[in-house]
Amino acid sequence: MSSHLEKTPFNIAMVAGEASGDLLATQVLAALQKEWPHLTASGIGGPKMIAQGFEAQWPSERLSVFGYLDALKVYRSLLKIRNQFADQCIASPPQLFMGVDAPDFNFGLEKKLRQSGIKTIHLVCPSIWAWRPNRVHELKQVADHVLCLFPFEPALLKPHGINATFIGHPLASSIEIQPDQTKARQLLELDLSDQVIAVLPGSRKSEIDLIGPVFLQAVALLHKSRPHLKFILPCAPGRRQAIELQLQAQQLVGVVQLLEGQSHTALAAANAVMVASGTATLEAALFKCPMVIAYKLGAISYWLMKRMKLQPWVGLPNILSQDFIVPELIQDQATASAVANEIEKWLDNPDAVRQLKDKLLHLHQSLQQETSSLVIEAVKQVLKTT
Repeated sequence: MSSHLEKTPFNIAMVAGEASGDLLATQVLAALQKEWPHLTASGIGGPKMIAQGFEAQWPSERLSVFGYLDALKVYRSLLKIRNQFADQCIASPPQLFMGVDAPDFNFGLEKKLRQSGIKTIHLVCPSIWAWRPNRVHELKQVADHVLCLFPFEPALLKPHGINATFIGHPLASSIEIQPDQTKARQLLELDLSDQVIAVLPGSRKSEIDLIGPVFLQAVALLHKSRPHLKFILPCAPGRRQAIELQLQAQQLVGVVQLLEGQSHTALAAANAVMVASGTATLEAALFKCPMVIAYKLGAISYWLMKRMKLQPWVGLPNILSQDFIVPELIQDQATASAVANEIEKWLDNPDAVRQLKDKLLHLHQSLQQETSSLVIEAVKQVLKTT
């Protein structure tokens, strides 16, 4: 199968939602392109995928919704995109479809494509171990194979007859075990002696609307009590204007240094980070950056999610460690004073920081695998069944 595809066009369709999916898809796409030089990829993707040669028919931010109410507002628009893309794939079938996370969008698409005879791989096992365990039955119907980012997931899927491979987390291989803080600070024109706080309010509009003001109010409190602190905020694509308006409202223009993307550089440079729940919490963990996780939803969305929650943790570092190794401030607990207070605890307790870094180093090592070769082998297995 490999030698055949090396010499002939190999077309893969992909759908990746939001910034984290764009990053994961880019790393997997690079591995596939190296194995199959004639590979072409198209569908829904972000700027990193496009830079990798991906043809984005729709931008990934169209799929960036946060909570049930957001999803309802754009449901018809997303359904139209999904149906158009499905019809297009069925009319001119790719050898493979890969859905990257975004299960609310991808599961329906994958089911339709699989029923038409197109092989499907789903990248990122849904968090059935955290909430909505019944989703495993949907997964069985829609995916020929699941690429798992965490080591315990294939064993959870096996009893349900779902083929799965733990590929490691691509971020764990791409991020250095010992991040270079000196280099990161030079790139951002920060002094090595500075105390630097990164602010990561998320990439979705609703995250920025709900969590952004809390984080910036926390920045204002910290700036007042510790005027020497430096604040850096990486802006996700298309979100700079909204953040600038919030900075003006909080009278923080000039206090917070805005970056275009560069979240990894920011995390490498920082002494601590305030971060919205999601993949960014894992990125912070891999950069061994002390963090405060905050998570806010609209009231109805939060109530619905809380009812389906299976674990006491929300942040990935805590879930993977099965312990509260970093603080989580959820919903009503996510206040500016609480965020500022937790940041100060990290700044004032170097022993706690050292202990955390040791735990995050162990976590990093547990997620490292030969991701590229494992992805390629899984793809070959799926294609062999054609």
